[in-house]
Amino acid sequence: MTDAAAKIANDTAGMSLPLGDAEPRSVTILGSTGSIGGNTIDLLRRHPESFTVEALTAHSNIDLLASQARQIGAKLAVTADTSRYKDLKEALSGSNIRAAAGAEAVDEAAAAPADFVMAGIVGAAGLGPTLAAVKRGAIVGLANKECLVCAGELMLNEVARAGAKLLPVDSEHNAIFQVFDFEREASVARIVLTASGGPFRGADMEQMARATPEQAVAHPNWDMGAKISVDSATMMNKGLEMIEAFHLFPVSAGQIDVLVHPQSVIHSMVEYIDGSVLAQLGTPDMRTPIAYSLAWPERITAPSAKLDLAEMAVLTFEKPDLQRFPCLRLAQEALAEGAAAAIVLNAANEIAVRAFLGRDIGFMDIPRVVETCLERAEAEPVTSIDAVRRIDARTRIIAAEEIDKI
Repeated sequence: MTDAAAKIANDTAGMSLPLGDAEPRSVTILGSTGSIGGNTIDLLRRHPESFTVEALTAHSNIDLLASQARQIGAKLAVTADTSRYKDLKEALSGSNIRAAAGAEAVDEAAAAPADFVMAGIVGAAGLGPTLAAVKRGAIVGLANKECLVCAGELMLNEVARAGAKLLPVDSEHNAIFQVFDFEREASVARIVLTASGGPFRGADMEQMARATPEQAVAHPNWDMGAKISVDSATMMNKGLEMIEAFHLFPVSAGQIDVLVHPQSVIHSMVEYIDGSVLAQLGTPDMRTPIAYSLAWPERITAPSAKLDLAEMAVLTFEKPDLQRFPCLRLAQEALAEGAAAAIVLNAANEIAVRAFLGRDIGFMDIPRVVETCLERAEAEPVTSIDAVRRIDARTRIIAAEEIDKI
C-alpha cells in the first residue's frame, strides 16, 4: 500500500457531503447503458429531489442512451462512437439535451462540473475518462476495477494532487469501506474478499473445458454484463479485486484473502488483531453499494430486497480452488510482481474473454492466454499513463497472436 493510497483512504473517510444541502447533488454517469449505469439511473429516478444529472456517456447503444437522457433530464449525452453522432443527435431532437461524440468528448463530459461522477465504463477504456474526473477534483464512485489495476499508484497520486475523492462501488470494496477503521489502520489484521464461486463452482475441469458463453454468463446471484460475468466464472474478477483492494486500502498484499461464499450475502469482511471480524451483509443487488456511494455519508432508500437471515438459514464458506480457477492464482502473482504485470494481466484477460464470448477459444483457454502473455511480457517501469497504454497495447497484440495459435 502506497503512502498516497493510505492518505486517500483516510481523507475519504473524513469527507463530508451532506444530502441535506439546499441544492440537489449533480451527477455524471460514465457508462450509463451498462449494468452499473442502469442501476444508478434507477436510483436517481427514485430520488428526483436529491439529484440532477449533468451528463451521460455510453459507447454505441444510442437508443438506450437517448432514452435515459430524456427520462433523467441530462444536460449532455455522449457516445464514444463518432460514427453514431448523427444518430444520437436525431434521437435527442426536440429536447434541450446536447449531443457529443468521440473519446475526447467522453473525457470532457467526465471533466464537466458535477458533484459526483459514477465511473462505470468497463475495462481499460474507462481509465481516461475516470482520470479526467479525478484531475478536476471530483468525487468519483469507482465501479471500474481496471483504473486501479492498470494505473493504481498513478491514479492515486493524481487523486491526492487534485484533492479528488474515491468511493468504491464494487460490492466487495464498498463493504470493506463500510467496516474498515481508517483511523486505526494498524489494528487491521486482514481483509477478506468474498466470492460467489460463479456458475462453475461445482464443475470439474472437463465440464469447464466444454463450457459455453451462455453458461459462463449465467451468474447464480448477480445480474451483470457479459464481460464481468465471464470474469466471475473464471474468478479473474476476484483477482482484479485483490489488486484494486491493495490500492484502495492501507494493507499489504499478504493481508488480502479470498473466501468463496456461494450465497453472496456477506459481501466482504475486515478482521482485526483482537480477533473481531466485521462484515457487511445484504442481498446481492448492486443498487445497495451504488446508493451508499451516491448518498455518502448519508444513506438513501434503495429497492433492494431486504435480507432475511432466518429464511436463508445457512451461510457457507470454502477456500478457492486455484487449480480449477488459475486466473485467481495469476492475479495473485501479478500483484506480487508489480504494476506492469497487472496491466498485462488485465489486457490479456480482456482480449481472451472477448475471444471466448465470440466462440474463438474455449473457457479454459482464457487463463492459458493470460499466463502466456505474462510469460512473454517485457519488464517496463510504469511511470506515466503513456506507459500504461503502451504496455496495454503491446499485450493485446501478443494476446491476439496467442489466440490465433489455438
